[in-house]
Amino acid sequence: MAGSDTLGLLMQGLNHVTLQSLVMIGVACVLLYLGIVRKYEPLLLLPIGAGCLLANLPLSPLLAEDGMLRVLYDMGIRNELFPLLIFIGIGALTDFGPLLENPRLVLLGAAGQFGIFLTLLLALLLGFSRPEAASIGIIGAIDGPTSIYVSGLLAPHLLGPITVAAYSYMSLVPIILPPIMKLLTTQAERRIRMPYSQRQISRRTRILFPIVVTVLVGTLVPFATPLIGMLMLGNLMKESGVVERLTQASSNEIANTVTLFLGLAIGSTMVGSEFLKPSTLAILVLGIVAFAVDGIAGVLFAKLLNRFSGGQLNPLIGAAGLSAFPMAARVVQRVAHEEDFENFLLMHAMGANAAGQVASVVAGGVLLALMGAG
Repeated sequence: MAGSDTLGLLMQGLNHVTLQSLVMIGVACVLLYLGIVRKYEPLLLLPIGAGCLLANLPLSPLLAEDGMLRVLYDMGIRNELFPLLIFIGIGALTDFGPLLENPRLVLLGAAGQFGIFLTLLLALLLGFSRPEAASIGIIGAIDGPTSIYVSGLLAPHLLGPITVAAYSYMSLVPIILPPIMKLLTTQAERRIRMPYSQRQISRRTRILFPIVVTVLVGTLVPFATPLIGMLMLGNLMKESGVVERLTQASSNEIANTVTLFLGLAIGSTMVGSEFLKPSTLAILVLGIVAFAVDGIAGVLFAKLLNRFSGGQLNPLIGAAGLSAFPMAARVVQRVAHEEDFENFLLMHAMGANAAGQVASVVAGGVLLALMGAG
């Protein structure tokens, strides 16, 4: 009798294996492959893949009321703690100097968010609800923490596919952006050399910048206060130079730990019954549309600025106006180098990229305000 009970317990898990769980285990393996072998955003895709794998094992105790994955989700996603902590680390790593040297680049950051709002409209046309459409649109920020924060508030049931799309497309920036940049610019435009400003940004200006931005954005777009506040807190710690231990911890130990927990919590939402729906495919397609439109809008607006500047602005840097910091700026430099080995656009592109980082946070706050959620 004891042997029969033991066999029954062993078979219990097998009896709860479904086709959906098997497919999601396969999806988890694909994410692990992309992170480990292809090295696409491994810091997030590996934990997400592991969380997805653990969540889809039959009768997984990790998803029980007091299971670790459920606790991580409730503690860090439902309360928005994890993405906000990551934003402190991002701020501590961000140098806004290139943007302060050339403030007009903030316009490129704004243009690089156009895909968010176009995709929102497309999602509404496809039958998604307003909160769902806004959550899908924010994929166009190409900023993982912002996507997690907004979708966690507006459409937590879509958190899995939205996060996977956001981080997957971030990893594909070097593949997706160059064709767009080359298609929309001429060889002569790609070879434009931009002189570097000789103006030195004072320490006082660097310290005041995060404070002023926090006050302005927090006043004009209150729903963006948590995001912009944490981003600028990290930057203020960095620029102040008086809390090096906090800056190091925020950008290293804390960020790494939170990234692990965040990935596991997101992966735990990718349960087969919720993930394997036609809406998931639609989200992935709309996400790539948002990404492409961001790049197109940024380059076209940079071409417009180039005309007004008398041909002194290289339109390639418009592609860095989306977030994806600092990967997008490096891609701009690489494309410029292919046309002219002595053309150095990196710092200009970093300025547009930093502007895109701030603009994506503001866009997230605007969406939350439009949807009336905070």
